[in-house]
Amino acid sequence: MGSTLACKLKLDGKSYEGAAMLETETLEFKGEVRLKIPFKSITRAVVEKDALKIAFDSREAAFILGAASEKWLQKILHPKSLLDKLGVKPEGVVVVLGINDDDFLRQLRERVKTIHTKLSSASDVIFFGAEKAADLDSLKKCKTAINKDGAVWIVNPKGVKTITEAQVLAGGKKAGLVDIKVVKFSETHTAHKFVIPKAKR
Repeated sequence: MGSTLACKLKLDGKSYEGAAMLETETLEFKGEVRLKIPFKSITRAVVEKDALKIAFDSREAAFILGAASEKWLQKILHPKSLLDKLGVKPEGVVVVLGINDDDFLRQLRERVKTIHTKLSSASDVIFFGAEKAADLDSLKKCKTAINKDGAVWIVNPKGVKTITEAQVLAGGKKAGLVDIKVVKFSETHTAHKFVIPKAKR
């Protein structure tokens, strides 16, 4: 989901070989030592020569990333918002079905003029809440409501028995859609992006 680069890590006076991973909310290192730094714990982030230096929890780590250091720094300092990750554009036709996340709805109201709560033809994006597997039976109607380049985001709870990732993927496929992306929607929910296959647009 994120970016991965082979690199050297300097931490607590020692050097380690391994791979750095820039995820949505964390900077990680796996190799001779493991390190996971949440963005929210970072107190300072700068680039010096070929290193990305991170201050966190009264410690400092230097990731020797070379030319990628500046790019990673900007992603840490200016992380994408949830709506950016979901591809919501101000002029887009947005439909929300079965999602009651107050924070998400607030962000959505701030970005788009109108939020439809019923299927609307030629929709750019449909956010479809599925709390249980049976909810996925309505997906075919969503497919007919999006424009040829539109998307259906299925938002489902994580780690529950009432609906699994395998069921979400199967439900999208059954509706004639293909899964192309997954995003962390919240602490409790995941969002899978489905689109119409290119050959059928």
